[in-house]
Amino acid sequence: MALIEISDVHKRFGDNEVLRGVSLQVEKGEIVAILGKSGSGKSTLLRCINALESVDKGGITVEGIRVHQHMPHLRAFRQRLGIVFQQFNLFPHLTVERNITLAPLLTGKIRKAQARALALHTLEQVGLTEKLKAYPINLSGGQQQRVAIARCLAMEPDIMLFDEVTSALDPELVGEVLKVMENMARQGMTMVLVTHEMSFARNVATKVVFMHNGSIREEGTPTEIFDSPQTPELKNFLGNP
Repeated sequence: MALIEISDVHKRFGDNEVLRGVSLQVEKGEIVAILGKSGSGKSTLLRCINALESVDKGGITVEGIRVHQHMPHLRAFRQRLGIVFQQFNLFPHLTVERNITLAPLLTGKIRKAQARALALHTLEQVGLTEKLKAYPINLSGGQQQRVAIARCLAMEPDIMLFDEVTSALDPELVGEVLKVMENMARQGMTMVLVTHEMSFARNVATKVVFMHNGSIREEGTPTEIFDSPQTPELKNFLGNP
């Protein structure tokens, strides 16, 4: 069984059908990059995987568990799927250490005596151990996004979801966040990311998915998607003649 199984998923907001029969499998250890223009349904699909949005038709299973907003143990389920958004969503009045350890402490995953060690360990993974006592206002955008990733890693998720995590960053800060994600990929983390970073999708992803008007138009290896696009929509998206 695939780690994530998406079967004929439909989602509508009023008269706007955002997802139109999306089906996708994600295997353990895969790095799946989802590409497409704004409004193609990419972010909505990610939110459905994490039960932040409900589906109108079809189904999603994660690690064999049927996903829906009224599922039992929803909080515990979401702890297994770290999700990082465009906006960093850090608590401005808390230090980096407290931002990272708040959820593990509240859920009883760790004890207070272990909090500092956990924060240092996850900050080491994102290259920011020296920022343990800093506040978000004292960090660059790239550093804040790396702290947001560390906060997810502190919950020891099985899967990481990334929703355009570099789109709100200045160009010179994008590389530092992508480097962290590349390291996570090398360590075997299963990742699904919505991105416009073509170089990351080409060089790091194991599978690339192209969405258009709420459906998956093409799916394949980076080489297949970037070097041999089949549909006019993908050719246009990539700027191919």
